[in-house]
Amino acid sequence: MEVSSINPWNLREVERFKTHTSEEASAIIESVNTQFLSWKKTSFADRSALLNRVGEILLERKETYGAHITAEMGKPISESIAEVEKCAWVCRFYAEKAESFLSPKMVHTDASKSFVTYNPLGVIYAIMPWNFPFWQVLRFAAPTLMAGNTAILKHAPNVTRCALDIEETFRDAGYPENAFRTLILDNTQASQIIEHPLVRAVSLTGSEKAGEAVASTAGRVLKPSVLELGGSNAVIVLEDADLDTAVDVGFRARFLNSGQSCIAGKRFLIADSIYDQYVEKFTTRVADLIFKDPTDRSAKIGPLARVDLAEGIERQVNDSIAKGAKLVAGGKRDGAKYDATILTEVTPGMRAFDEELFGPVAPFIRVKDFDHAIRLSNRSNFGLGVTICTRNPEKALARVNEFDEGAVFINELVKSDPRLPFGGIKRSGFGRELSSEGIHEFVNVKTVYVK
Repeated sequence: MEVSSINPWNLREVERFKTHTSEEASAIIESVNTQFLSWKKTSFADRSALLNRVGEILLERKETYGAHITAEMGKPISESIAEVEKCAWVCRFYAEKAESFLSPKMVHTDASKSFVTYNPLGVIYAIMPWNFPFWQVLRFAAPTLMAGNTAILKHAPNVTRCALDIEETFRDAGYPENAFRTLILDNTQASQIIEHPLVRAVSLTGSEKAGEAVASTAGRVLKPSVLELGGSNAVIVLEDADLDTAVDVGFRARFLNSGQSCIAGKRFLIADSIYDQYVEKFTTRVADLIFKDPTDRSAKIGPLARVDLAEGIERQVNDSIAKGAKLVAGGKRDGAKYDATILTEVTPGMRAFDEELFGPVAPFIRVKDFDHAIRLSNRSNFGLGVTICTRNPEKALARVNEFDEGAVFINELVKSDPRLPFGGIKRSGFGRELSSEGIHEFVNVKTVYVK
């Protein structure tokens, strides 16, 4: 079988790849497991030197790798290059911090000595999406390898060149050949790998449907998993917010990566007293989002990654309009290109409120006050993050624990940062990536007691 990547800007085939057979995939997993037996014995100093070299290579090749990202999934080239640069940051972070995160922790008990150690598990399997084809992988791989595990990657088929680039980077940095391997599989093969007896755990970033399948399989074979799934983050703008700042935060939260981000702002809950002003200023900003070839460094928005994704957004918008939402801007599709779109007078019960909008659509909802905003923010199947814009951060801080979210950002868009844990609750998944919490997901937390 073969998979291919299609440039969503011009709908031309970029490259075609032969998939691994089940037998080939199993042989690769066995090689990665054999590598684990020696890799787990390497020192943190050696692991750190290799991971720092990965970061250096990423910066050296950021133009090339950025071009591959843009060709395969349509991200504007400036954002693609910035994504590669961010990957270098997560490499530096874990190269520096992993040893302290995983050092034994002494615990005072009635024993002569008691402590906790953190030991690697073995082969960790990652199933990763197309929207941030380098970042999603490196934020998994950096802590996983620093913990002494080895890794296999099943990437989205439409970004297979990026997957092979990442494997190449680890190899060129000096990692053993089988410390990190890419499996080229179609989506029907992905869950089968979880059942392989040498695979110890699985990490998925993807859709709810994919999360259900992975969690079901992992649970049935009793393997730990981390799921980072969808989100429908609210951007709450209180009546005391600085309007220009709040518009800027909301604009960036919605249209980064052409709106294709799990942590994008997807429901705008605006205080009624400033609703019209906010929408007017926001609409003015959206008028600048004109399609250009995403390889143009001045491009600010790109196509969606596939035509079917643009068709899905189109259906969600049209259905919401049929139920009473007002189309203020955009709403047009051309192939995989979907215009930056504004919907006003959105209410619960409309798809623009109830579902995740994985594209450049900003739905605006009127709220009476902060209490109303909190209720509507929590009225979601997802729980990934929320942004609150206010001139009084202390007022927002006092209400943080009322939000059913994995993150609350005040006067800034929700973002992933190597220094902070990342993940959600409800149908946004479970487990955490990044920070010390992320590196502890795939280790054996071992109690040692001496008397």
